[in-house]
Amino acid sequence: MNSNSQKSPAAAGRSLLGLEQSEDPWITLNVGGTRFTTTRTTLCKDDKSFLYRLCQDTDLISSKDTSGAYLIDRDPRYFSVVLNYLRHGKLIIDGGLKEEGVLEEAEFYNITSLITLIKSKQMSSSTRTVYRVLQCHEDELTQMISTLSDGWKFEQLVSIGSGWGGGGDSEFLAVVSREVGGGTTGDGVGGVWSEKERVLQSRGSRM
Repeated sequence: MNSNSQKSPAAAGRSLLGLEQSEDPWITLNVGGTRFTTTRTTLCKDDKSFLYRLCQDTDLISSKDTSGAYLIDRDPRYFSVVLNYLRHGKLIIDGGLKEEGVLEEAEFYNITSLITLIKSKQMSSSTRTVYRVLQCHEDELTQMISTLSDGWKFEQLVSIGSGWGGGGDSEFLAVVSREVGGGTTGDGVGGVWSEKERVLQSRGSRM
């Protein structure tokens, strides 16, 4: 007897299409109590990921709920971001969710391209305030402050009395600041502090 005659019409149809039950193109996940239905193709975008192994039914042991959905004990809100990234390749984070939280989920599921994307965004967007201490004579103050550029802002002025090395006109320490992105060093523009600037910075911080 033909084996197909012993199968239900639905099963016979799957056989004709070359799809057995285990190869159903659709898969349902129960993530933190929320059900997500998507295709195996979507979940298998990264062949090193947890989701790829889940779809392949290899050595990964995962429980299922009463409906047959795979149980994953993670936050469904963040999983939604990960799933949409796998669907269309774009990182879209809804209001109320944190980029750091998406990175945590990407690392859990081992979605390498998403991990790289988020870390790259964090590197490019991270900023910090860099302070620089400049020494100037009294008659140079106005010109120095008026010519600040390239994002530098005047913060504070500290009198240090006589000139550098003793004697001469009054001198001051001018503290300026600037917002810079990640990857810069020294004074925030790719340079390094001179020894004199380090000494002035130290003296200014004690006044």
